[in-house]
Amino acid sequence: MNRRHALLLPAAMLAAPRLLAAQPAWAPSRPVVLVVPFAPGGPNDLVARLVAPHMQAALGQNVVVENRPGATGAIGARHVAGSPPDGHTLLVAASGTMTINPAVMARPGYDPEKDFAPVSLAMTVPNMLLVHKDVPARTVPEVIDWLKREDGKVNYSSGGVGSTEQLGMELFLHATGTRATHVPFPGGAPAVTAMIQGQCQASILNAATVRPHVVSGALRGIAICLPRRFAALPDIPTMAEAGYPQVISASWSAFLAAAGTPAPAVARLNETVVAALRQAEVTERLTAAGFTVDASSAAELGQTISTELARWKQVVRDAGIQMN
Repeated sequence: MNRRHALLLPAAMLAAPRLLAAQPAWAPSRPVVLVVPFAPGGPNDLVARLVAPHMQAALGQNVVVENRPGATGAIGARHVAGSPPDGHTLLVAASGTMTINPAVMARPGYDPEKDFAPVSLAMTVPNMLLVHKDVPARTVPEVIDWLKREDGKVNYSSGGVGSTEQLGMELFLHATGTRATHVPFPGGAPAVTAMIQGQCQASILNAATVRPHVVSGALRGIAICLPRRFAALPDIPTMAEAGYPQVISASWSAFLAAAGTPAPAVARLNETVVAALRQAEVTERLTAAGFTVDASSAAELGQTISTELARWKQVVRDAGIQMN
């Protein structure tokens, strides 16, 4: 290297960051598909359809919602995991798809930590410990004492084997040294009905779903299974306030791409999804439905998946839960 080149090299090195910074952000070259692994009408479908128009305006490409239901979200998840890692196909996943299926299914067909690139946690709704109105308990300690007196005679309902409700209740029972009998139902709605009718006496169920029945007095809310209180029922304390911070149970929705998606594409998708979730009309619709809008970073979503996956795998082992 001659002296002239040596003198020019530092200037070139200083200019390089500016040249890199001047490069345009990643943009899709064809329509972006939001794969919802459930039938139309549910929470994941709702958030996908609310976000899609704002993503489309920001990215300059059509953004379409495609429903691929089946196997509690596993079919859609497998599809996205096997799609080209180029940012054009995103999974609008549920917490159960990412952190419970892999814990309870022998062969889910995907690895939530290896096969996906997290984009953003979209929204969360907590589960809540509640009892039938005739149960003689109003606080977590009183519920624990009552469960111990009944010694396994209490029934609890859930939306099915391996559901967030079942795993949340099993986590509570293990943490408190109590017993109850699981009665699974084909979905959250009949699980709530069983509680109202008294077929089941205590359960951990979706707080937004049971809210009208808590307000009416048919069911009694005991504790929210998240560290923060539920805005729609602000008078109900949390499990942490009752001394059981480890009892965390909630449902959430999130956006993920296929593993290997370039970092600039993930960054741009995160920016676009977060901006869409923070649009006033989107936030208002989701809040009215009982959700808390998260609009997180990609790293925060990745940590959420890892933490919850480890928690539910332990609960499944402790409770001996099995699915085909």
